[in-house]
Amino acid sequence: MSAPLSLGIDIGGTFTDLVIHDPRNGRAIIWKESTTPDDPARGAIEGTRRVLEKAGARADQIGRVVHATTLFTNALIERTGAATGLITTAGFADTLEIGRERKYELYDLTLAKPEPLVPRHLRLEVAERTTFDGRVRLRLAPREVRARATQLVGAGVTSIAVVFLHAYANPRHEAQAVATIGKRHPTVMVTASHEVAPEIREYERASTTVVNAYIKPLAHRYLELMARKLASLGIPAPLLLMLSSGGLTHVAEAQRTPVQMLESGPAAGALAGAFFGREDSGGGLLAFDMGGTTAKLSLVDGGEPRTAYGFEAARARRFIEGSGLPIRISTIELIEIGAGGGSIADVSEIGLLTVGPRSAGSLPGPASYGLGGTEATVTDADFVLGYLNPDAFAGGAVTVDLEAARRALRRLAERVGLSLTEVAWGIHDVVNENMASAARVHIAERGRDPRDYALLSTGGAGPVHAHGVARKLGLTRVICPPAAGVASALGLLLAPARVDRVATVGIRLDRGSPAALEKAFRRLEDEARAVMADTGLKLETAIVRRLADGRFLGQGFDLVVPLPDGPYDDSEPTRRRLGAAFESAYREKFSLTPPDVPIEFINVRVAVRAPVAGAEVASRGAAAETPGSSSKGRRPAYFAEAGGFVETAVYERSHLRAGDELAGPAVVEEDGSTLVVGPGASARVAPSGNIIVTLA
Repeated sequence: MSAPLSLGIDIGGTFTDLVIHDPRNGRAIIWKESTTPDDPARGAIEGTRRVLEKAGARADQIGRVVHATTLFTNALIERTGAATGLITTAGFADTLEIGRERKYELYDLTLAKPEPLVPRHLRLEVAERTTFDGRVRLRLAPREVRARATQLVGAGVTSIAVVFLHAYANPRHEAQAVATIGKRHPTVMVTASHEVAPEIREYERASTTVVNAYIKPLAHRYLELMARKLASLGIPAPLLLMLSSGGLTHVAEAQRTPVQMLESGPAAGALAGAFFGREDSGGGLLAFDMGGTTAKLSLVDGGEPRTAYGFEAARARRFIEGSGLPIRISTIELIEIGAGGGSIADVSEIGLLTVGPRSAGSLPGPASYGLGGTEATVTDADFVLGYLNPDAFAGGAVTVDLEAARRALRRLAERVGLSLTEVAWGIHDVVNENMASAARVHIAERGRDPRDYALLSTGGAGPVHAHGVARKLGLTRVICPPAAGVASALGLLLAPARVDRVATVGIRLDRGSPAALEKAFRRLEDEARAVMADTGLKLETAIVRRLADGRFLGQGFDLVVPLPDGPYDDSEPTRRRLGAAFESAYREKFSLTPPDVPIEFINVRVAVRAPVAGAEVASRGAAAETPGSSSKGRRPAYFAEAGGFVETAVYERSHLRAGDELAGPAVVEEDGSTLVVGPGASARVAPSGNIIVTLA
């Protein structure tokens, strides 16, 4: 290999997925390394050595490195971030605790709200006041800021969030406070709200800023360590990071606002699903990515996953809005389910079999990994049911102890009064139903019919469970791309550089000035381009998208809508053009618009994207065929619809050719994942390299 290669590193809860992509022929070399929770960088670097060795490549041939990690999300969920303090406007220290009036469970008298990341004694106030229109009513006293910061540092705080009232309209006081703290306490990390979430709504802005401050020291250390270790291997390429929005940024920007990386891994999986399903979906696509710890679902319409402009992290109730910490960032819209290969099966208080959300993770992992795990997991059940090959699991990265899996399942079977096979099938079927139920709700909430979608399955466990999930949803097609087990790592190599910016404007379209909108957009675009220039990209390739949070006057919610390209002036045609854009998006969502009600734009947003050299990943599964017979023989596999275990054909995916057809039941194995084709279903290899399964 002489051309610059691309390296994708995706650290998950159970495995760290690595892929080296050769742009000359579309060849992807993959490796799955067990994640090292005590030091995630250690497993990532060891995996990098292994995948380089497997590819027969030198470190200096790597021209691009893109990375995603769940490290920051885990720190938030497990409450293992930095000791964080908050300095805020006098009278607003309890904003994090008060939150919103709405209860997420209306009739629960013992409802527990999310505990603030900053305890009350570390939330301090200063006298200052800026009005909603940016006018300074009470000036900030630097000595008061110094006193509060010193008090927090004395209490052990290593990161401080600064959130002042209406700082989105005028950030002068926040910038002054940051400079004051930095001068007195240079080793303390400081996050200002106008740098992270410069938009209205005090609770959401404060929550986002505090989350960023909470994970910032960890992000700073970890990203610096990863960049240094990769360089020590001899890799000359700079480290790029995946953002929750599906874009890339450089290390310095990710260290400044690591909150943007919270959903980086799932975002990469959604991008990969959209890319690999583009040719064969025939319309809508449900991207289904199931790994070792969680499963993710994302709707793809029009070839791109949906974007949301806020989400909740660390929810007390996984599927209930309002039970988590609100975070205002751009993110690919998806739903996470506590259902992965390592999800632990148990018995409820009323004797029912349950699966997840507890996970065995990478250590000790499922019982079948032979690392000390004793509780039955989804992976253990899949081995016993014959879906997975114990002699070639995860590309040989894991030595399987099949007897340990049986022992764990027998213990659970005795508790529920079932046979070994029945409890294994129960685990498999329950986890499929959990995922299908979540998908039904997710799709219905967006006014869609699941039967209009094809299911694209990725992740180490996704192709194993895709057939069962599709049957429960009433879908007729399942798509499995090449290298499905490391699709998220491949998705990292597809992403463009992306910078999102937002500002609050509060302009009525009938009375306000569209020219003022133009001025706000230009400022945001200039800021975004400056960040992108630091990534080393040619700005002439950048594509700018304008959006706005709009509503009809008097409404209590906003709708984010795309706006036409500028420039905007105060002419009547411009007002009509902007109004028509909002009304069209509003009708698409709600069917009707209220008559004769003025339109109000609350926030304006820009998304600036630019392609990255080396991101031309091709779906070349068919072109990467290796000689030899695709048949690997037969083995018993369990299918309830067939009445039990049946002899099932086993195929090696790397030997399949475009046009090959398979009849179910069948199992197709490749490094990193296994595709199960159920009885009555048929499969064919498309020219794209995707395997398309048609269900009976």
